[in-house]
This record gives sequence, C-alpha cells and structure tokens, in this order.
Amino acid sequence: MTAPATILIADDQPLVRRGLALMLAPEPDFQVVAEAADGAEAVRLAHEHRPDVVIMDIRMPVLDGIAATERLVAELPGCRILALSTFDMDEHVVAALRAGAYGFLPKDISPEDLVAALQVVRDGEAILAPRLLTRLISSHVKAAVHPTSTRVPSGAEGLTPREREVWRLIAAGLDNTEIAERLGVSASTVKNHITGLFAGLGVRDRAQAVIAAYETGLVTARRES
Repeated sequence: MTAPATILIADDQPLVRRGLALMLAPEPDFQVVAEAADGAEAVRLAHEHRPDVVIMDIRMPVLDGIAATERLVAELPGCRILALSTFDMDEHVVAALRAGAYGFLPKDISPEDLVAALQVVRDGEAILAPRLLTRLISSHVKAAVHPTSTRVPSGAEGLTPREREVWRLIAAGLDNTEIAERLGVSASTVKNHITGLFAGLGVRDRAQAVIAAYETGLVTARRES
C-alpha cells in the first residue's frame, strides 16, 4: 500500500487548525504530522517533518504565510503549499501564488473539497480552475509600466509563436482541452508547448504564467461595464 501523504497545517486560529485536522483524521490517504500557529513555526516544523503538503494561512503573526511560502519553496522544493484564505478573491492569494503556492483553499471548505484538493496537489497539479485563476489574477495584478519596456519578459524572447499563443490562451482562462480544440492540435501537443512556455518564462506553473501575462501586459483585465 502507498504511504499516506503527510500534511502540516499552519494557522494562527486553533479552531481552524483543529477543524482541518479533524476533517482529515478519517482519511487513510492523508496524515496530519504537525500544526503551526505562525509562519516561522511552520517553516521550522516543515524542516523537521518534511510534509508533502503544507496548508498555509496567509495572514499569521511572526512570519506571514506569503513569506513562509517563499522560504519553503526555496528551502524545501518537494513540499507543496496550499494557501488558506478567508476571501477567495484576495490580492494576498495572488501574492501567495506568485511565491509558489499550488492554489488556495477557503477557510469554510467542506471535508469532501478539502480531500479532493489535497489529492490534486499531492499529484503535483494546481487546484485552481483556469477561469477562477484568471479572474482572481486579473483583478489584482497590474502591468508594470516602464518607458522602455517591450512588455514581454526577457526570458520569453526564445518562445515560439505557438508558445506565445498558448500563453495568451492560458491567461484567457482556457484549460488544456479547450486550447487543443482552439488550435486544432492534440492535448499532448499542448502539454509540450506548455513545457516550453514555462521553461522560457522561468515559471513553475499556470498561476505564475498567468501572473506574468498580466504583469507584462500580454493580456489586460477587462473592465466591467
């Protein structure tokens, strides 16, 4: 049998930590190995227990969840971070994604959705639906304005035209199947283009690619009428 994925829960509210732990207690695929009350403790306990996933509250004392995420991504790259937020359309969630989180969870998540999210992240995928990701990031990321900017990151200079088009479609909220249909290619071809795109941009996942698209002005947020 496969060993259960290990989980560290970091939140400054004891009731939230205990509630999440109780949700996972009956699940044979997951094991809560530690709980932390602040970001600094989360980093220390992550080094001690080497969990597969850290559920990280964004707003915590001593060291906030964004700074803790940055440290863990750099120091323990095999540890995947899920941001925990009261509000799902929060600019701090974008900061956590930029720092390397695999997605976010609302604090009122149901046990079923919590388990489903952890299963996805355990398998190395982000849990944000593409359109929710795009809506979130477009609401809180502004293009940097530089007089001499080409509006394309230097790491993207080697992208092929098709990789640039895939980048635009990812930022528009299309998933891989929809991109394949739009371009008239196979899903495996789309995956190959995305691999090249991520390497060219120097990003790890869809969230960071979408952030880069909005920050550089490759795409812009639509204003509500």
